[in-house]
This record gives sequence, structure tokens and C-alpha cells, in this order.
Amino acid sequence: MRSFLKLLLVCMAVWGIAHFWPWRPLIHPPGVLTKEDPVQRDCPPHSLGEFKGYGLTAVASYALRARVLHTKHYWVDGNDLVPYDVALGWGRMSDQAVLDHLSISQSNRFYFYEWREAPPIPEAEIITHSSNNHVIAANSDVAHVVSSLRAGQIVSMKGWLVNVSGPNGFQWSTSTRRDDTGNGACEVFYVESAVAGDEPGQAPPMDPKAQALSAR
Repeated sequence: MRSFLKLLLVCMAVWGIAHFWPWRPLIHPPGVLTKEDPVQRDCPPHSLGEFKGYGLTAVASYALRARVLHTKHYWVDGNDLVPYDVALGWGRMSDQAVLDHLSISQSNRFYFYEWREAPPIPEAEIITHSSNNHVIAANSDVAHVVSSLRAGQIVSMKGWLVNVSGPNGFQWSTSTRRDDTGNGACEVFYVESAVAGDEPGQAPPMDPKAQALSAR
């Protein structure tokens, strides 16, 4: 009986490692992984139609290639439209040497960063080189990529920054700046294409000629 219990415990431990290991953050050597800033082109507000019972109004095309800092799956609070928030970093906010000195988390649709003694880079740079994205997946392929993201991966995404309207006067407005903080500072990102990988080369750089989508 004891041998059976020991074997069962070993099997459970192996299953736990196999089950949770893929979601552990990826660790990279020091160095900036994604140098380019997000590309945004403001456009006249225009409807993208109705999506899952919500009206989407595009206010800018948006494309970025960044390091995943953290992801959060929400089961309530708009989870039918935006089940995942994704915190992303670029420039020095994609550098392992910087991120090793920051504690990053997400809660209540916000993204948080903390340090112990002093920030590894100026806080203004942390703000302008990272963002919390409320991701609206335009299709099942994008939804699969977003739901599978883990911290440390590199992801390229293209789509639109949108304002959302819904039943009972529901409104959700996007940020269109990278230097804002607090309530309303997150991007509401309608993602039409997404590619992710464990190494920078697996998420291709944005084509400079097609970095931002033209207004419809």
C-alpha cells in the first residue's frame, strides 16, 4: 500500500511539472529583444461593425512587436469580449537585465510594476515602453495565440485601437498614448493577426511598409 501511495505521489508530481512547466516565464540572456516602438496611425473614427454583441469603433491602426511581460485571464468583467489582458514591453522593457529588477502583475484590468530599492531604468521609460492591452481577438487563430502566450515570449500583433459600446450604455474607450497611466491608460486592441515565438526571430519584425494598417 505504501509503495502504491509513493508511486501515486510521484506520478502526480510528474504530471504537475509537465502541466505547469510550459507556463513558467521564459528567461533570456541580457539584452534588448525588441527595439522598435509600436506604430500607430490615427484615423477618422469608423465602425468595424458589431462583434459579439458590441459595437467597435476604430480610432487608430496599431501594430507592435514586443516581449510579453505578463498575461491575465479574466472570467468576469467583460470576459466575453476581452478574456485576456496582455502586458507588453519593448526597448529596454524587453531586456532581461531590466526585468530581473521588476515585479510585474495584473489585476482588475490594470498592469502593475514594482521594484525594491530603485527602478532599474527611469520610471518614465517604464511607462512609455510598456503597456497593458485589453485584447479583442478578431478570429479563432488570434484567440489561440493570445490564450497560449507566456511571459518572455515575443509577439507581433496588428489591428486597431477601438472604442467599445455595448448594452445598457456600456462604454470602453482605448488609450491612444504610450505616456499615460492609471484609469483609461490601457489599449483596447482589436487584433486581426498575431504571431508569437520563444525567440525574437520566431515573431517576425513588422514590415516598415505595412507597419500600420490603412484606414478603411
